[in-house]
Amino acid sequence: MYPTDFFYSKDHEWVKIEGEEAVIGITDFAQKQLGDVVYVELPPVGTQLDIHQTIGVVESVKAVSDVYSPVSGEVIAVNENLNDSPEMLNQDPHGKGWIIRLKIRDKSDTEKLMTVADYEKFLEGIES
Repeated sequence: MYPTDFFYSKDHEWVKIEGEEAVIGITDFAQKQLGDVVYVELPPVGTQLDIHQTIGVVESVKAVSDVYSPVSGEVIAVNENLNDSPEMLNQDPHGKGWIIRLKIRDKSDTEKLMTVADYEKFLEGIES
């Protein structure tokens, strides 16, 4: 269910490392908890983010939730498609529903994140 080549945070964000870049989004678990997403606030390209700094906000019919950066770096791209189609976070959270792309400041940031096995075990503790 969760991509095995991603890293995961306890705040339910995922990170896919592609060379010196990181693609970041929210997990399937997060989008299910939020319900139907109606709005996504994206940061400006060029924004410098530290670990656990707010990327933006996801608003759904049930809640408004901050999204945090699981790694540090500079925002080099945002998923502009979410402006017109925020529901992509519900439909394809680990693919077309990505939120930002960062130029990673420190690759060792991923050492603080969970593997898919760790994340699934973490979710078992939440759901039980």
